[in-house]
Amino acid sequence: MRFNFGSVFHVRRLPVITFILVSMISFEASANPHEYMLANGLKLIVKEDHRSPVVVSQIWYKAGSIDELNGTTGIAHVLEHMMFKGTKNVSSGEFSKQIAAVGGRNNAFTARDYTAYFQQLHKSKLPLAMKLEADRMNNLKLTKEEFAKEIKVVMEERRLRTDDQAHSLVYEKMMAVAYQSHPYRRPVVGWMNDLENMSVHDAQEWYDRWYTPNNAVLVVVGDVNPNEVFSLAKKYYGKIKSRPIVSLISRKPQTEPIQTGIKRLQVKAPAQMPHLIMGYHAPVLHDASADWEPYALEMLVGVLNGNGSARLNKELVRDLHIASSVNAAYDATGRGPGLFFLNGTPSEGKSVAELESALRNEIERLIREGVTEKELIRAKAQVVSGHVFQLDSMFYQAMQIGQLESIGLSYLDIDTIIKKLQAVTAQQIREVAKKYLIDDGLTVAVLDPQPLEKKSATPSSVGLRH
Repeated sequence: MRFNFGSVFHVRRLPVITFILVSMISFEASANPHEYMLANGLKLIVKEDHRSPVVVSQIWYKAGSIDELNGTTGIAHVLEHMMFKGTKNVSSGEFSKQIAAVGGRNNAFTARDYTAYFQQLHKSKLPLAMKLEADRMNNLKLTKEEFAKEIKVVMEERRLRTDDQAHSLVYEKMMAVAYQSHPYRRPVVGWMNDLENMSVHDAQEWYDRWYTPNNAVLVVVGDVNPNEVFSLAKKYYGKIKSRPIVSLISRKPQTEPIQTGIKRLQVKAPAQMPHLIMGYHAPVLHDASADWEPYALEMLVGVLNGNGSARLNKELVRDLHIASSVNAAYDATGRGPGLFFLNGTPSEGKSVAELESALRNEIERLIREGVTEKELIRAKAQVVSGHVFQLDSMFYQAMQIGQLESIGLSYLDIDTIIKKLQAVTAQQIREVAKKYLIDDGLTVAVLDPQPLEKKSATPSSVGLRH
């Protein structure tokens, strides 16, 4: 399982490390990407995949909620919405209409570390996608009238996806406690008070600061000729002037203070059943060659979670009947510090305390007895087979490249990452469990279910874009 509550994602986000394993299934899909750099600083990465006459174009801006300041949380996501509200050359809503008219699809997603926009369409229509995307990189038209309408949509989105979703609400509040000072403590969608007091000026300032070619990566995957794509990029993006930005290197470090004791919180919300989330501070991948702990933590998830024979499901759901559902999750990539999650819902008649105790027992048993060779083989196989049907696709090949490039890693790390994952040992898994799944780095959040209230149906006129 992978938590998605921390990002306003309108396509499913997958851990970079897990999907890298399956990105080279076919010969066509594994062709080495071609890298180019435009004079204005825009990086272009093209990956050929000639299985069908389709192309995926994604533009990734290296700016997400991690770059926001208190008082304007959610502005990265709000600007994502406003990017569809027209430019000097294209009227509001016309972008999506033009893509749909040629049989394509388009959307966007905002995360903690980046914001991305994509189109998927016939290869002959790539010039249209580039023309439209380059236009709004440079010519976005922000008005008070459009902002006033769209900020209401964003606030309603927050209500529907967080405030009215008990598990999402618990996760949001847990993150605000687990991180003491790091920006990851703030929700991507933003705090409601900040949204209520946001102005079009805030959106304009964010756009002017971050939406520049020298802070973006353009990823194109599909049935294309790399040199022709480069020519198109120069034609449409090349004339956009770069602007000075706070570079990824010169950004001030935001190191999270070391936690020195367990943190606990209880969240009351309407729900049928209680729920438990346990989050342990854990490292993420910074150096694909030198690091080893993130790979071992990724495999630890596979040992604990994934199918009926994995430890948590077998012991706590099937054998002991303590939980109706239980999961482990960990994302090995990010510009900020990571968390390793255990979460679950106790079975009827069982308490959250009993579930927490059972989860602790499983971790202690793993540390004490270690991981069997059979478990390790299954975990490694699971990483591949569990995602192959989704990731043997142009879209997720582009996602793989864009995510790596946007967080400070490189698509050139792919081979190294695969080899390091395949080299994880049972002893390494045991070591990271012993080192990081400890109380001093633990935050425990509990959903205290309140009576469900009958609510009238949400009016169909709300019209969320995504």
